[in-house]
Amino acid sequence: MLQLILGGARSGKSRLAEQRAAALEIPVIYVATAQAHDAEMQARIAHHQQHRPADWHSVEQPLALAASLMALDRPDQVILVDCLTLWMSNLLLHDDPQLQQRECEQLLACLPQLASHVILVSNETGLGVVPMGQLSRRFVDESGRLHQQLGQLADNVVFCVAGFAMNLKGA
Repeated sequence: MLQLILGGARSGKSRLAEQRAAALEIPVIYVATAQAHDAEMQARIAHHQQHRPADWHSVEQPLALAASLMALDRPDQVILVDCLTLWMSNLLLHDDPQLQQRECEQLLACLPQLASHVILVSNETGLGVVPMGQLSRRFVDESGRLHQQLGQLADNVVFCVAGFAMNLKGA
């Protein structure tokens, strides 16, 4: 089963994803995509780490997400990926201008093949004003396209606002 959980910053999406992963009562692998380039991001990462159960296995993967998912995949486990928008930022800021397109294509191709229960967390970026900068507009456009494609693949899509989950697709 593939779940996509979307929401704004501090909307409760990560907490919901963690609750859903724990409720399945099978082993959980937490794939974190963040990179700690400054003290504020280090604090955010530490906050997330402190709230994870001790028996969850964590994997740091800022770029090669599809390859990592394929390597980690097995039945009777959950892979929770948090978050796709940080992953997208990492790809867009990479020196290889083709990396983002390749990695997104690989992710979309691998997800239907996985035996693991997969929960993807991502920030919904399409609800605000159109960004002024070219890179920011590309980020919003690429994230939006990825979310649309993932939404088509996912069995369940949820949107979080103020800690409340709204089902958009599936039960």
